[in-house]
Amino acid sequence: MRFEKQLFRKVGKAVHDFSMIRPDDRIAVGVSGGKDSLALLDALLHLRDHAPISFQVEAFTVEQGKFVRPIEPLRSEMDARGVRWTYERDEASFQLLEDEPRHGCDVCSRYRRRAVYDIAHRLGANVVALGHTADDFCEALLRNSMFTGRLAALPATTSSRSGDFRLIRPLVYVSEEITAGYCAEVGLPLTPCVCSFKTGTVRESLRTFLGTLRQSNPNVMDNLLAAMGRVDHTRLLDRRFLDTGSDAVSTDSRDLLPILAEETL
Repeated sequence: MRFEKQLFRKVGKAVHDFSMIRPDDRIAVGVSGGKDSLALLDALLHLRDHAPISFQVEAFTVEQGKFVRPIEPLRSEMDARGVRWTYERDEASFQLLEDEPRHGCDVCSRYRRRAVYDIAHRLGANVVALGHTADDFCEALLRNSMFTGRLAALPATTSSRSGDFRLIRPLVYVSEEITAGYCAEVGLPLTPCVCSFKTGTVRESLRTFLGTLRQSNPNVMDNLLAAMGRVDHTRLLDRRFLDTGSDAVSTDSRDLLPILAEETL
């Protein structure tokens, strides 16, 4: 079980590095039916059974009308693991499909987030575990840099805006190659979302770009992850973190700055 060993080890490291889980946490794991969330659930169940602290794990699924086939058969997998599974059809998302069939991922995500928090409230959970992988972190870094002008990716652990939940992403060190390999090893039935087959998206372009880079540099994903953890702010352009010596600039020099800026245009 080569992939199982990698999965459990990397999730354990992430949980330790970012202090994701604390004693008596009640963790609600978002299960979408895809390889990443199912691998995450198994890893957290393994950790629950072997960790020196006590915490609870249960699963939930938000149905937004985009699964390629019925997800109900997943219940047998949850029962086999002894996991309480909450399945909820989000009527607001189904209405969105009718009203705005061409809506973007950001709108769908906003609807899903609201449903997730509602479910977590009802479950009495204080932690929500999300299945974003190392691939997602790297893609987010490139997407934000190239399309929004921000040097940012995803937080490994953070809090909801209301402060009611801690949000954790224990797959931060786990590639999708590992989650796919693990699900194949243990024979998990997958129910992907139709969105995963969309073409012409920014996400697809970035995945193709990273895939091309990996052909010549297999370590490119690991290097991007490492870069997120080793930020040299002195070599970036955010003036909040730079000592530009602006206090020492003379009045005459300040008067020249607008002129110099215009000459460079």
